[in-house]
Amino acid sequence: MTSLISSLKRSLTRLLILVPVLIGLCLGPMSADALYPTDTSDSSVGRDLHGQNLQSTEYVKYDLSGADLSDADLTGAFFSVSSLENANLSGANFKGVIAYATRFDNANLSNTNLSGSDLLKSKFPGANIDGADFTDALLDRSQQKELCKRASGKTAESLKCSSISSGYVPASEGQNKFNPGT
Repeated sequence: MTSLISSLKRSLTRLLILVPVLIGLCLGPMSADALYPTDTSDSSVGRDLHGQNLQSTEYVKYDLSGADLSDADLTGAFFSVSSLENANLSGANFKGVIAYATRFDNANLSNTNLSGSDLLKSKFPGANIDGADFTDALLDRSQQKELCKRASGKTAESLKCSSISSGYVPASEGQNKFNPGT
């Protein structure tokens, strides 16, 4: 009798472990509501997004080239390997945006708030950055240097352009701290 009860307990334990796994497999993957380049079902994504509330939206491998996003609120949005080439982003709120490996070629970023954004691996050749705020934005050092070549006023301050050259000392200059005798 005790072996029967013990066997039933083991079987019940296995069943309790197996049921949630089976339910998870039956439900299948959940939609992430991200916009992909082949996703044409969402007709709300057009070229004129001026002044719209687009907070926390996701754009994965999405092409917004030439789109009008001026004065749009994109706080907390996520862009990954997307294109905003020739887009009008003037006055847009990009605060806290993650834009990984996103192209901003010739985009109008004038007076755009990019504070606290993660812009690693993104490219900005030819972008208009007059009046843009990059305070606490994460940029690759090479991108920061390129942007500083064109930045002035509050944009240069927010990019911390004055500290770029002072923070680097070439190895050939100064004392070798690892081998002081050389």
